[in-house]
Amino acid sequence: MQNTLSYRHRKISETDITFIRQLIADNPGSSRRALSIKLCEAWTWVQTNGALRDMVCRGMMLMLHRKELIELPAVRQAPRNQQTKRSPPALVSVDETPLQTSFGKIAPLEVRQVRRTTDEALFNSLLQQHHYLGYTQPVGEHLKYLFYAEGRPVACVSWCSAPRHLGSRDRYIGWGAAARLRNIRFIAYNTRFLILPWVVVPHLASHILGCMARRLSADWQDMYNHPIYFLETFIEPERFRGTCYKAANWQLLGETTGRGKDAPTSQPNRSIKEVLGYALVKDFRQLLSQVV
Repeated sequence: MQNTLSYRHRKISETDITFIRQLIADNPGSSRRALSIKLCEAWTWVQTNGALRDMVCRGMMLMLHRKELIELPAVRQAPRNQQTKRSPPALVSVDETPLQTSFGKIAPLEVRQVRRTTDEALFNSLLQQHHYLGYTQPVGEHLKYLFYAEGRPVACVSWCSAPRHLGSRDRYIGWGAAARLRNIRFIAYNTRFLILPWVVVPHLASHILGCMARRLSADWQDMYNHPIYFLETFIEPERFRGTCYKAANWQLLGETTGRGKDAPTSQPNRSIKEVLGYALVKDFRQLLSQVV
C-alpha cells in the first residue's frame, strides 16, 4: 500500500490485509457477516462491554473490498435500513387526568430504567405522542427512564452516547484529540426530556435532573461496564430557556456552530443551540484527559 490505511482510527497494515485475504480463502462458504465475526474474534476486536465490533469490522472490510485490496463474497441479502423502515412506536394509553400540585405532595418519585424491559414500549409511545421531536431510536449506548408519581408516569428522560466533536465542550474539558477518542464513552448526552403535558408540578424537572445525576453513572456501569463522568445536552433558545437545567446547576458551555457533523461547508445549515454540561465527579477533567 502506498498510503497507510485506517478505519475508525484503526490502522491497517500489509500484514492485516494478508491475514484477511487468507481468512476469506480459508472460509469459502462464509457470508460477509460471518467473516467479520471471525476477524473480530481473531483480532480480539471488542467494545468496552466485551461485545464484538462486528458492524465496524464489516465496514472496514467493505472499504478494503471497494479499494480492491480484498475480495469479499457476493452479498447474500440486501441490508435493511433500520431507521427508514422502522415502524413508529405502538400507541400505549395512560391516565391523562391533570396532575397539578406541589412537589412535596407527590414525593418521593419512583424511577425506572426501562431499556430492555417491558416498560420500554410505554416510554417510546409517550415520547412519540408528546415530545415535539417525537421518538427516534437511539444509536449506540443508551438508557431510558420513566418517572412515576402516585403510580402514574409523569416524565421520560433518555441518554445516549455523546457526539464525538463538540467545540465548546471540548474547550471546557481541555482534552486533546487522543484523549477525546479514548474517553468520549465517559460522557452521556441527554437526548430527550419530557414532562407529560397534563403534569404541572413546580420544581419537578430540576428534581428529576438531580436524580439522574445521582444514579446515571451506576446504571451505565451495570449496562455497559463503564461509568459516566460528565453529562451534556443541547437547548434550542428559540423554544426553551433551559431553566430547569440551570436550577440543577448545569453550566452553559457555549453554542453549537449550526453546521452538524457532516456539513459540506462552513455555513450554518440548522439552528444554533446552547450547549450545557454537568460534571458528575470533581476530577472529571483529569479523568477525561487521560490517554493511557
